Amino acid sequence: MTDLAPPSERPRRLALPRPLILGGTILLLSIAVATFPTVFAPYEPDAFDYNALLQGPSMAHPMGTDNFGRDVLSRVIHAYTIDMQIAIFATIFPFFFGTIIGALVGYAGGIAETLFGRVVDAVITFPFLVLVIAIVSVLGPGLVNMYIAIGVVGWVFYARITAAEIKVQKRLDYADAGRAMGYTHMRIIFRHLLPNAITPAVVYWMTDMALAILLGSSLGYLGLGAQPPAAEWGVQIADGKNFMATAWWISVFPGVAIVLTGLGFSLTGDGLAELLRTKR
Repeated sequence: MTDLAPPSERPRRLALPRPLILGGTILLLSIAVATFPTVFAPYEPDAFDYNALLQGPSMAHPMGTDNFGRDVLSRVIHAYTIDMQIAIFATIFPFFFGTIIGALVGYAGGIAETLFGRVVDAVITFPFLVLVIAIVSVLGPGLVNMYIAIGVVGWVFYARITAAEIKVQKRLDYADAGRAMGYTHMRIIFRHLLPNAITPAVVYWMTDMALAILLGSSLGYLGLGAQPPAAEWGVQIADGKNFMATAWWISVFPGVAIVLTGLGFSLTGDGLAELLRTKR
């Protein structure tokens, strides 16, 4: 049976965009560190050394030590595991649930689209971070409650993006052909429309994972995310806030890790968007 997808041009060999190469390299290294932290870390993240309190960067401790004598480099490396988990677990539900809801709403239109618009208006009225903090404050601190809070709010943005794309796709000839051939609405939506409409949501997902790391670190800093003594970048920055004048390295190096990892996700998202635009 002939596929209903729009005809595509003959494949061309395309050079990968530089942002995708650079961002992908950063992400691959981040994933490797997050998966095998003990291979890269010279010490255990919670190993106390009271003979090495607040020591600056040195050969023994390239990123110095904190107020408990813990090696900052080892804690930054082990924090990759938690923060990369935050990037995935905080966004995976919003991505899938929001994409499905957006596909259904965009295809149905009418009352469903009107009601969804009201939900979107209610969510975007308040700053995203404020809503998440409010929900976490009610549920209690911790990573699981943080994931729930982000999921409750974050799916709306994916749904809005997908609904807009589905509205465009359902007007094309191949969608009309599917309806004329008697295909069910579910088959038209999920087998034909959604594969052609999901690209913007995937690109947004990459950027959203960077924002999730930043949000998770912010909540960790506020005591609402990962809890001490966990090796997490936000917790580390909070641990060093009282020592900025004398031991700046406790907070600065976790901050650099946040920026670098977020840059990896952002560049990958930009590279994917550029690659997909070129293929079109």
